[in-house]
This record gives sequence, structure tokens and C-alpha cells, in this order.
Amino acid sequence: MTIANKKVLVAGMSPLAQELKELISKHGAQVLSLDQLDEHQDSLDYVVEVTNYNLEDKKRIIQQIDQALAARPEVPILTTSLAITATEVASWTTSPQRVCGFGTFVPLAERKLIELAPALQTEESIVKKVEAFVQSLEKETSIVDDEVGLVFPRVLSLIINEAVFALMEGTASKEDIDIAMKKGTNYPYGPLEWADQIGLDEVYAVVRGLYRDLGEERFRPASLLRKMVLAGRVGKRSNQGFYSYNK
Repeated sequence: MTIANKKVLVAGMSPLAQELKELISKHGAQVLSLDQLDEHQDSLDYVVEVTNYNLEDKKRIIQQIDQALAARPEVPILTTSLAITATEVASWTTSPQRVCGFGTFVPLAERKLIELAPALQTEESIVKKVEAFVQSLEKETSIVDDEVGLVFPRVLSLIINEAVFALMEGTASKEDIDIAMKKGTNYPYGPLEWADQIGLDEVYAVVRGLYRDLGEERFRPASLLRKMVLAGRVGKRSNQGFYSYNK
């Protein structure tokens, strides 16, 4: 399948949004923004929504899109299910069968695979459309259960959260934590360095979502992670996270 000449709406607030727009454009599709929805609602082929941190914004965007496409329930809505399940997102809509969750972290260039998590309501025909769409972007797909964080984002976020606890408790400096993990596990980055690259708000959204849904102590977000997000120190894109990136 090719998405050349298709129309794809990318909406939401996440560092993933810009990278997806570039990747989709690279493969020949026309990328549209939310303010172009009304103009192109009769000709849209796919919708991708990526908000993770602010769930009120996510609900507002999803419902706006669903309402505009009420007459076209065959148009898939891919939505990040990192902080919330796709099943819950689908429950916000009048056409829940078209909603399918997905998840990954930036940078997309380093990701060979994108996880897909169909909601309980998702129709099989939508799942097949979504798989074909993602594969047309030269990414492999894997179908996983619809749980907050999916697999890779969940496991990595919890490793980062534990590294933040270790930093808070004075176990080691941030540099030593990152060096120990890189050399001890052959990870490409240390967990705190990795958090800065992904975005601390994205990591916090996953951990907070797990704690919200499952309520287990092992998912409790580190208070320092929460404070840094509230302070706007979300990593590279804000020039300040666990490390400073001022030029």
C-alpha cells in the first residue's frame, strides 16, 4: 500500500506530532492540521491524534474530529494510548468502532516498530487499515493488548521513573546513573538522558496513567519527575531537563 495523495490529519500536542507530519509528508500524503478539518472533512483518509499529557485537551480534540466525521465512520482515528487506553478514548466518540490506539516515542527515525492497540470496540476492518497505513510509513507493526503505555513506552517509562527515584534518594549522580545503565545493559542512552530526549512530560504521562488505571505502588510517579514537568523542564525541546541544552 502507498499513502501517496492521501489526506492525513495530524492533531494533538506531543513531540511526536511534528515527526509524524514529516514522515507522512515524506511518503507523499497531504498532511492537514486541525484547523483544516472542516474544509477537508469529506475527503480525509486517516486521522492521527497524539496528545498524551493533557487528557482534557485530548478528549476535546477527539470529540471535535469524531463530530466532524460523523457521516464517515469508515475513516480510522489512530490515537496514542500511552496515558489512557484506546477503549476509554473510543468511549468518548459516537463511532467507537473507528478508534485504534498506537504508541511509540520520539525520535521516530530510531523506531523500527510502532505498537498498535485496538480498543474493545475497534472493528477488524479498521485494524487492517491502520496496519497498512503504518506499514506504508516503512514501520513494522505489532498488535498488543489495550493497556496504558503498551509495551516499549511502558517499560522504558518505568525504568526512567525508577532512575529518578534513585537520583532523589542520592544513590548516585545523574551522570553515574546514566553511565551505569549504558555500560551495564548496553542501552543506547542512560535513562535520564533518554527521558530528556523523549520529553519528561511524555514519560510522566505514561507513569501517571499506569498509576491512575492500576493503582499499584510500583507505578507511583517520582515526585521530582512531576515537579520538573510542572516547571516546564521537559528535556531537549525546552533546553532544560535533567541536563542543560542551552547553546
